[in-house]
Amino acid sequence: MTADLLHLVRHGEVENPDGILYGRLPNFGLSERGHRMAALAAESLAGRHITSLAASPLQRAQESAAPWSALFALPIATEERIIEPTNRFEGGRMSARRIISTPSEWAWVRNPWLPSWGEPYLQVAGRMFAAMDDAWNAADGGEVVMVSHQMPIVMVARTVAQRRLAHDPRQRRCALSSITTLRRDGGRWTEVGYQEPAASLLKDAIDTGAV
Repeated sequence: MTADLLHLVRHGEVENPDGILYGRLPNFGLSERGHRMAALAAESLAGRHITSLAASPLQRAQESAAPWSALFALPIATEERIIEPTNRFEGGRMSARRIISTPSEWAWVRNPWLPSWGEPYLQVAGRMFAAMDDAWNAADGGEVVMVSHQMPIVMVARTVAQRRLAHDPRQRRCALSSITTLRRDGGRWTEVGYQEPAASLLKDAIDTGAV
């Protein structure tokens, strides 16, 4: 038996008053608003037959998975393959001014289609689909929830929509605590839904730390 649906959930707002590009850095957990976002995401699927829950190992993803664990009485399986991509700008603030004024970093942006500053888009998509395939096949029916990060989820969405992976990060459709829902039919993934359960909290949220 396999799953019926798979939900890719982005984590909630992170406590990041300095606007650091946190990437895979430790100790970046959810803000108070981020916890409320995560709860709203879980509550939006209350009553559904959720049978499996996994999350990236990063603190913000684990904390965002906690309301799902409590609501559906499921353990959180840590899935390394749905982690945030690596990024050479991690720990600082990425801006055009910084790049122009730092010659040692010019090589990092030589190929934005790869991208040259971090983990290749194609590699991110590959590990995401591998994790999704395994979770889908291991499920005993019902629906799977996987709590991940913006760029990995966007890679999945763009792939199933047959859009090129290189893109403008400012134009991503993957809000904090959003849910991208997919189904696998005959070995092919298709998107069947996208929602933003925490839309009421997005206006004042800080979302500057993603790759």
